Amino acid sequence: MQIAIKGRNLPVTDEIRKHAERRLGKVDRQVSELARLEIEIYRERNPRVADCHVAEATLYLKGVTLRARDASPEILHSLNLVTDELARQVKRHRDKRRHRREAHAAASDRRSSGSQAQVASQPTI
Repeated sequence: MQIAIKGRNLPVTDEIRKHAERRLGKVDRQVSELARLEIEIYRERNPRVADCHVAEATLYLKGVTLRARDASPEILHSLNLVTDELARQVKRHRDKRRHRREAHAAASDRRSSGSQAQVASQPTI
């Protein structure tokens, strides 16, 4: 998985980069090598907003795009929340694909066994 971390008016330090890569290890094992992940971090300028550090993640997979956004008072906590949300979405997507694949295989097995039963039940002349 290719990871790109961008900071909007906020420097992306090595600590933030290493923390994000370590937290995304679980997601990295579940997606393809060709998957692309973009993380954008920024700080809300409004002083009335308590959760001012925002992290947004966009994961581009084959045929689907997953997005997550979270905010908290600390940037590392925002990254934790985003990675957890992304991991949930990836797991749900993989389970959905696996279920469809199993249903398709079961349907094709039923079709093939049904056609064999019809051939066997026909009388021979």
